Amino acid sequence: MYSTANSTTRSLTVSQLNRHIAALLEQQVGRIWVEGEISNFTQAASGHWYFTIKDERAAVKAVMFRGRALRVGFMPKQGEKYRFYAAVTLYEPRGDYQLQVESLQRAGLGDLHAEFERLKQKLADEGLFDSASKKTPIRVPQRIGVVTSLAAAALRDVLTTMRRRAPHVEVYVYPAAVQGEEAQEQLCTALGKAIADQAVDTILLVRGGGSLEDLWSFNSERLARLIKASPIPIISGVGHETDVTIADFVADVRAPTPTAAAELCCASQAQSNADLLGLFRRLQQCQARILERASLRLDRATGRLVSPEQRILHRRQQLQQLVARMQRSATIQPQQQQLRYLQHRLLRCVPQTQGARQQVVLAQKRLQPLVQQQLQQHQQRLRAVCHTLHALNPEAIVDRGYAIVRNQHGDIIKRSVDVQANEPLHIQLAQGHLLVKLKQKHDLL
Repeated sequence: MYSTANSTTRSLTVSQLNRHIAALLEQQVGRIWVEGEISNFTQAASGHWYFTIKDERAAVKAVMFRGRALRVGFMPKQGEKYRFYAAVTLYEPRGDYQLQVESLQRAGLGDLHAEFERLKQKLADEGLFDSASKKTPIRVPQRIGVVTSLAAAALRDVLTTMRRRAPHVEVYVYPAAVQGEEAQEQLCTALGKAIADQAVDTILLVRGGGSLEDLWSFNSERLARLIKASPIPIISGVGHETDVTIADFVADVRAPTPTAAAELCCASQAQSNADLLGLFRRLQQCQARILERASLRLDRATGRLVSPEQRILHRRQQLQQLVARMQRSATIQPQQQQLRYLQHRLLRCVPQTQGARQQVVLAQKRLQPLVQQQLQQHQQRLRAVCHTLHALNPEAIVDRGYAIVRNQHGDIIKRSVDVQANEPLHIQLAQGHLLVKLKQKHDLL
């Protein structure tokens, strides 16, 4: 406390006084809920909102900075009543106290927020929001289903996006009201029909933006459980990026807008064509390598074949070498007689080349179809081995949407019991690799 009776007491400057009062307001009052009517609303070039909150007897100035204003999702109107969550502060340069608003909602929606938080906590405790149980939409669907109103701009956005990115994908529309008393029932009915028909590969649950009250039909517990139980992947695209509903938490994929949901549900036609072209080129390269290896094996096998003519020539050379050796060793008459005797025997052993040539020609004629037949058999075996190799190729399995998970030592993980929580894992995809850390596991027997 400061006393004016004692002249020796230290006095405060105005700045110190305002700073002291600002600290008292922040410590003693803090953040509170205030309900009132907006007036003198102004949006500055910086994006900040400046306005006055008033009731029948009093008014107070307020400011909402740009970052928090962007998360509101709608523009407040003068003359309407709202509930404001704000910090009580003092603007020290002028000594005016004001409210720094952090969030606002239409008056009367407090119960809806409480119900939203209660249901959100309940479903979270039951595990309906667990990411581990969420399904991944297929990359190239043939048909998608859209659950929304026929008059909604969200439907037009989805159809426009699908025509532009993937005109080959069929779109089935399951109409339902997305706002009003009958919306919850109609949404559940339409979604249930889409699931029961089993005619689509992915379901889009979409509508445009709005207030909490406008989007309340997407906060139904029945709708949330229906989404969770769906065997078909569901992508939610409800409202704008700042809008959040229970359906967003339960859905397998949450898109910020209906247009984004249409983009996430399938790969574009251009991307699909590029993927197919890449696979075709890889197949050509694999086939070329297989044929090259087969050609090398054939050349080696051909090189090992020796013709009869070559065998006869080799034997003749051996005979000539023997005759020369015998002639060099014949130094006396008996040896010469013996040499002539051996020469006579050798001459009788020399094969008739004319008959041998005919036999060689006949053997070549018989050998040619046999070689061709053997070559065809090897080619058939080669094609069968190539087909088996392609079927067992792990990269082909990965290209169909699977992944190979390895631990930090490079071992392939086949069971959840082989890994521990917080253990880093390496995931090989069709295109690229991921390094992730295991947050939670479930050991299923």
